[in-house]
Amino acid sequence: MTPFTIGNEAAIESPALLIFHEKVERNLARMLAMAGGPERLRPHVKTHKLAPLVQRQLALGITKFKTATLAEAEMCVAAGARDVLVAYPIAGPAMARFCGLVARFPDVRLSTTADSSQAIRGLSVAARIAGVKLHVFLDLDCGMHRTGASIERAAVLYKLITESPSLIAAGLHAYDGHIQDLNPETRRSACDAAFAPVLELRRSLDAPTLIAGGTPTFPIHAAHADRECSPGTTVLWDFGYAEKFPDLPFEIAAVVLTRVVSKPGKDRLTLDLGHKSVAAENPLTERVRIAELPDAVTIMQSEEHLVIETAQARECFIGQPLHALPKHICPTVALHNEAWIVRDGAAVERCPVTRGRR
Repeated sequence: MTPFTIGNEAAIESPALLIFHEKVERNLARMLAMAGGPERLRPHVKTHKLAPLVQRQLALGITKFKTATLAEAEMCVAAGARDVLVAYPIAGPAMARFCGLVARFPDVRLSTTADSSQAIRGLSVAARIAGVKLHVFLDLDCGMHRTGASIERAAVLYKLITESPSLIAAGLHAYDGHIQDLNPETRRSACDAAFAPVLELRRSLDAPTLIAGGTPTFPIHAAHADRECSPGTTVLWDFGYAEKFPDLPFEIAAVVLTRVVSKPGKDRLTLDLGHKSVAAENPLTERVRIAELPDAVTIMQSEEHLVIETAQARECFIGQPLHALPKHICPTVALHNEAWIVRDGAAVERCPVTRGRR
């Protein structure tokens, strides 16, 4: 028995994504307590991609959400959200699709980010053609060097947003995903240094809103009332963040139910847990942990198989259910068409996962 064993797992085909309601509830309570209230939160839904979790957060007073795809934005709107940010560069035909979404839901504040003059002008043209006004946040590069305008170019670009006839300057967005120091004080110092020019820029522009950070720096930004916080992984957590950030008080609320499908040799087990079922971007031996087999070492993984070695292999049987803890939960969720919601020790509800970009 583990904290993830459920009473009716014999009836659930594997591999299957299990979301533990009570653990999610405790994580949401911790998020609210850390932020000091729901109005400070704009949680990222890319981690869970589930309408019921958006609805649960709405019930707790959280009204603003952040997404990585238009599909996630559509899911949030369908779930009842009325303030949704697509925090990803919208380009090509996606601009027209986004404007169409804005036109379909005039009572929803749908916003997006931009970090270049080409993107700002493209959004303005698409909005004019669709006959809508778009709320646009200027995305800033505060050190990650993935997306975002440099601080030096930011004032010019923000002015371009304010002067574009079909756009409304919504504020600034700055993601600091590069700040992942293990030591909390080192992390805090790095975050403060990265955001010093961002805060000065905001003052000079009189920007109405600053959306700041992700999960590792969440408690740092939460201590400042002048910004919105957008953690994502906090809702479900994973062992990767649990090990890296033991100062963050969240618990693993999602696992993958898997089974032994073969015993190919001494001390070896093959599970139905290929890289189509669990995130595989980490090194082979770091992708997953088996709750019941703490000594297990991954030997190989293919599309549908995970081969492990464990001293407990002899005691295991074909069809035995096991519970896999992913190192990275966000892309793991995206590999599943549905998730089972677990309440009071039993899987009671199947919910579609908003996979892909459409």
